[in-house]
Amino acid sequence: MLTSISLAAALATLSSFATAVNAATAAEWRTRSVYQLLTDRFARTDGSTTASCPDGFSGYCGGTWRGIIDHLDYIQGMGFDAVWISPITKQVDDESRAWHGYSQQDLYSLNSRFGTPTDLKDLSEALHKRGMYLMVDVVTNHFGYDMDASATIDYTKMNPFNSRDYFHDFCQITNQDNLIELTTCDVGGNSNYPLPDVVTTLPSVRKEFNTWIAQLVDSYNIDGLRIDSVKNVEMEFWPGFQDAAGVYIVGEVAEGRVEVACPYQEALDGILNYPLYFQLTYFFNGQIPNSKDLINLMTMMNSTSAGGCKDPTLMAPFSENHDNPRFGNYKSDKALAANVAAFVILADGIPIIYSGQEQMLSGADDPYDREAIWLQGYSDGPMVQTIRTLNKVRKAAIGASAAYVTDRLKIIYSEERYLVTSKGPVGANIVAVYNNLGEGENKTWSLKGTGFTAGQSVWDVLRCEGGKTVVDEDGTVQANVVGGMPIVLGCEEMLKGTGLCGF
Repeated sequence: MLTSISLAAALATLSSFATAVNAATAAEWRTRSVYQLLTDRFARTDGSTTASCPDGFSGYCGGTWRGIIDHLDYIQGMGFDAVWISPITKQVDDESRAWHGYSQQDLYSLNSRFGTPTDLKDLSEALHKRGMYLMVDVVTNHFGYDMDASATIDYTKMNPFNSRDYFHDFCQITNQDNLIELTTCDVGGNSNYPLPDVVTTLPSVRKEFNTWIAQLVDSYNIDGLRIDSVKNVEMEFWPGFQDAAGVYIVGEVAEGRVEVACPYQEALDGILNYPLYFQLTYFFNGQIPNSKDLINLMTMMNSTSAGGCKDPTLMAPFSENHDNPRFGNYKSDKALAANVAAFVILADGIPIIYSGQEQMLSGADDPYDREAIWLQGYSDGPMVQTIRTLNKVRKAAIGASAAYVTDRLKIIYSEERYLVTSKGPVGANIVAVYNNLGEGENKTWSLKGTGFTAGQSVWDVLRCEGGKTVVDEDGTVQANVVGGMPIVLGCEEMLKGTGLCGF
């Protein structure tokens, strides 16, 4: 029989913090732009910008939910209106395994290193007062343990799954295409660092997870969820979990093949757009310098026939996160970084920018891509300003037409090292010119098929001074690539009231 330690008391405690909130729908999330952060590495309660946190350090550095509240001006000032925080549940005792949040041991308790239930509730309320959403990272595939797998695991430490019966035997994943291995073996694949795999096929386990997530969302007024290790749980688990949560869910399916990743959108609202992530990285870092593969990928994703994605506008494009090397680890070129950030924010879907990307951090693979943001001083540097502008122009397009978010990105021209796109209906369209040539590139373009009309004034919002052009009688738009930066064009009427280019 499944029993949870002090379950009734825990639920009562959570309920005491609950207030009425309207769940954010998937459609409402389409308009949002998300700032992802690791709670332990974003901001401290004491406000320090010098507290030690060495690169690659595995352990707590002192970030808290209260620290996030105190730095919401910084996040909102970049134009973000949603914040994704790392997992909130109680973790193992080993700090080197616990600080990031993916080694939980108790679903019904919070990680006290990040704060109290009141602190988390205050974070939710602070976001909502600003018209922002809260997204919480959750884990259903596994729990954590302090000792290695050669030791006897004490399953009574796990709450609520406090029996050996609720976990698979330890095994390693040797074939990423083997669904049995993926859904029953240890996602960490390391016997020295076990992540006991939950038997999510059990009806009692599914019921418990569904009860827990419904209560968690309600208690802390959570607007959306990011789910860890989605493909390591059987597909049949997700529809019930999605329904129980009652909010937008974006799942992590770390897979570059569209035909493998996109079927998970049949069970969840959205998935992180890993297929796009890989091709964006390859194109802009020069690993695959030709735009052809990126174009083919986008065409495949938008296909309405078998093999396409159900709805790319509910997927989440990104170019950096806590599990992969930062773009700056491949290239230090500021123009390339601006190109990839612009593509993410102006692509189909709900864009995600990872904390530190705006500061041009360059960490390698985990754990070096999990830097302390306070050490950057939350400075208002060039990339911060670029991201702010990109979020503003996206919001301007959404304000001009609600259809912007459901309109599909179109490729209107391409060359080997260039890609020209358009998104949005006439009057609310954004035309962008991307390149992977970097800071030394300068080029004049005559763009056709943009959707702009003759005589219309159009501005490159990333280069307002000298960025204005008037559409020719035949619809041609003259625009200049300067220093390898992307061109981002919007019509004057759409920009009014945004503060962009003086409007």
